[in-house]
Amino acid sequence: MICKAIRNFLRAKFPVKKFLRFALYLFSYRIELLAVGRQRLINMYWKRGFKMEEKGSSFSGSIGFVLAAAGSAVGVGNIWRFPYLCAKDGGGLFLLIYLVLVLTFGFVLLTTDVAIGRKTKKNALRAFEALDPKWKFLGRLTFLVPALIMTYYSVIGGWIAKYFFIYLVSDGTEAAADGYFTSFITSDVAPIVFMLIFLALTAWIVFRGVEKGIEKFSSIIMPGLILLIVVIAIFCLTLSHTDADGTVRTGIQGLFIYLKPDFHGLTVKRFLEILLDAMSQLFFSLSVSMGIMITYGSYVKNEIDLNKATNQIELFDTGVAFLAGMMIIPAVFVFLGNDGMASGPSLIFISLPKVFNSMGVFGRPAAIAFFLMMGFAALTSCVSVMETLVANCMELYHKPRKSMCGAVGIYSLITAVLICLGYNKLYFELKLPNGSIAQLLDVMDYLSNSFLMPFISLLTSILIGWVIGPDWIIGEVERNGESFKRAGLYRFMIRYVVPVVMLVLFLVSTGFADLIS
Repeated sequence: MICKAIRNFLRAKFPVKKFLRFALYLFSYRIELLAVGRQRLINMYWKRGFKMEEKGSSFSGSIGFVLAAAGSAVGVGNIWRFPYLCAKDGGGLFLLIYLVLVLTFGFVLLTTDVAIGRKTKKNALRAFEALDPKWKFLGRLTFLVPALIMTYYSVIGGWIAKYFFIYLVSDGTEAAADGYFTSFITSDVAPIVFMLIFLALTAWIVFRGVEKGIEKFSSIIMPGLILLIVVIAIFCLTLSHTDADGTVRTGIQGLFIYLKPDFHGLTVKRFLEILLDAMSQLFFSLSVSMGIMITYGSYVKNEIDLNKATNQIELFDTGVAFLAGMMIIPAVFVFLGNDGMASGPSLIFISLPKVFNSMGVFGRPAAIAFFLMMGFAALTSCVSVMETLVANCMELYHKPRKSMCGAVGIYSLITAVLICLGYNKLYFELKLPNGSIAQLLDVMDYLSNSFLMPFISLLTSILIGWVIGPDWIIGEVERNGESFKRAGLYRFMIRYVVPVVMLVLFLVSTGFADLIS
């Protein structure tokens, strides 16, 4: 490319002034290449004043990045996990703790991942090696997380697609029957079919690339997702139900249960349990410590205000989680009472169909809208997981996107089929270190979310806080002269708070805390 540019220069007989401008651009850009440690392609446009551009994937602007990253953060965890944890942990008390963690812990992890990605212009697999060659193993650990999550995320997406289909072609009465969900996931063919549909759509979006695929898809889906959540949440507040004994429950009453902190019987041990639940939810929700945000950060252009973008992602993610709780908890309370609030992880696939069945003529359209929304949320998250794997494989094997999409797609298909068979042909029960009884899907989820992710966050905080130094991240956030008002908080959190909390979370989730106590 350089020789070609020189030949064009000689033929065109440009003046000396223009040549000096060209040399300056070339020299400064080469310095940047050496600093980052990555070979880039250089495009030189003489007619455009020698504007330098990268050939490769990138988001078109701040909005594209925010929507794509929010699409990754906003997923099943926001709409399914957040509401049931909130109901279990005292409603408003959980909300309060979660909000504090978002403003402190969450912003630190998210800022760190995105800044590492943009500064190094590398995917997670190579980014840590660029920071310090001795820490390249951390990149390999982050590669394992999306690889494990991808084995089962499309399976869950297939479950959501199944319920959407049921309500689309019928009134959904069978979905509300006892044992329906169990009979579906334990069947031989149906879970695989719906998984294939969901996985094919995910692969198609990733295949199209960043700007034409992920960004374009997110810019359409995310506003629609928010609109659906708001409409259903408002509708749920208008609901009311009268029991056989004359007891009336309303959506507004359910809203107060959701928002009002419950300090009854609160002890130090109980507070720590709620704190750890909120921390794990934040961890799961923001897609940190799994390479996703590092990968998306590598696509972010240098002129984008990184601090503003990460703040918008936090706001987006927390807002969706809050609205999801306002949508689900009042509806479950109205039709199932306080007992329904304790449904736990089965809330969506077992309890909510009963809610929809109790809503009369409104039940079917509400269910269609809900599972459509859930499908959108699951799809945006699954796309981000697959994109991370594809980007890492492109970096590792130096193959084009199409080839790596095909390879990752085959891997995802094979492992997802095995997960589906884990409920019938390959069924087993295994007691995990945290005390829970797990099947194959639960094992993959435990390894990725409860074991690797806290461990990666712990190591990342040590690397940035004590080896590289917090100012490295702060400098990247302030690259274009932007104000980083929480820089002091970032330094304190990344060096002292994050390592301690991540160590505690790791010990609790892996069962070591019980052995120590």
